[in-house]
Amino acid sequence: MDLGASGVLRAGSLLDSMKASSPRHAKFAAGADHEDWMEKHPSALEWIDAVVAAAKGKQIVMFLDYDGTLSPIVEDPDRAVMTEEMRDAVRSVAQHFPTAIVSGRSRDKVLNFVKLEELYYAGSHGMDIKGPTTVSNHKAKADEVLCQPATEFLPVIQEVYERLTAKMESIPGAMVENNKFCLSVHFRCVDKEEWDALGEEVRAVLEGYPDLCLTKGRKVLEIRPSIKWDKGNALEFLLESLGYAGRGDVFPIYIGDDRTDEDAFKVLRNMGQGIGILVTKFAKETTASYSLREPAEVKDFLRKLVMSNGTKGQ
Repeated sequence: MDLGASGVLRAGSLLDSMKASSPRHAKFAAGADHEDWMEKHPSALEWIDAVVAAAKGKQIVMFLDYDGTLSPIVEDPDRAVMTEEMRDAVRSVAQHFPTAIVSGRSRDKVLNFVKLEELYYAGSHGMDIKGPTTVSNHKAKADEVLCQPATEFLPVIQEVYERLTAKMESIPGAMVENNKFCLSVHFRCVDKEEWDALGEEVRAVLEGYPDLCLTKGRKVLEIRPSIKWDKGNALEFLLESLGYAGRGDVFPIYIGDDRTDEDAFKVLRNMGQGIGILVTKFAKETTASYSLREPAEVKDFLRKLVMSNGTKGQ
């Protein structure tokens, strides 16, 4: 396993990275003045008029992360449910704009959380993409949208899942989640004194699987196939599938809260189109243009965007 490529350099740095995934630690590590950060990444809710003005005359395409964006971060990932008010807001957005959920969760699991079949879903950090399973106002070019670039890794992912699950039994609070094309080792409920041991167990298992890489999220270690495919690639694939690739009259909006969402933010920045919105209460390094503090603000932003679209047009 190439630990350098995975972002895990040394035993000590792995523990440091795990600590940094806690917003409290990240805040102090950044050392940035919050007011200065807010000037660079203003509230998308407060600047909604500017967003609407930038999107005028263009087709908005909405991309939404799930955990920490549509639902709060909770100790038990299986209980990360979204409110009915948030579901109504997302449903309304999908009636006006092509809308996709892009999540590290398995596609089936995030669909079960959201319960809106008219959306596009990109699970496993974009490695499992499927179009609406019911009538949608926004049809793709092809009759069926399906992208699974890591299918050949399914047997090894299952093997590593079984090995990690057995290893984590000795660490109270640890949980291994099988997201089909990737795995998540959650340590939100693990005592900090056990973080180093957990990281070493994960490293030890992955040493025998050079085709897998290790990355970090918010109090979670992610195991993924070592292929060039991430949420940014998923965004590009969906824009292409919808017929918007290379067009100047499209305005993608991507809202997410995790490091993995930065890949999508970077794609938008490189395109010079649309905006990325980071959901966070803390100043942190990001390529996103705007920010929102929490899922409640995401809901309000979505509602106002729909209202502005209805009254002003695009």
